[in-house]
Amino acid sequence: MRRIVLTITLIALLALTAVAVWQHGYLGVFSHQFQNMAGIQVLVDLVIALGIFLVWLWQDARSAGRNPWPWTLLILATGSIGALVYLLVYKSDRD
Repeated sequence: MRRIVLTITLIALLALTAVAVWQHGYLGVFSHQFQNMAGIQVLVDLVIALGIFLVWLWQDARSAGRNPWPWTLLILATGSIGALVYLLVYKSDRD
């Protein structure tokens, strides 16, 4: 069930991201966040959440003997998409 929820969430986020990047460009997605304090708050919240996830990811990857750097770079480039992919891959390794 967990894998299904992660997969559906990832697909929905990929679709939303594709539309946003298509309409505004990769940098345009970020530039809109700096137009007012509400956007900045959402961006800071995302950075904090992904920072916490990256701390967990480093501990998890090292304990499983994985190199955390590729995942870190993926998350820095794609945000939550990379985090969801890691959770899907991590879960499939345990099945």
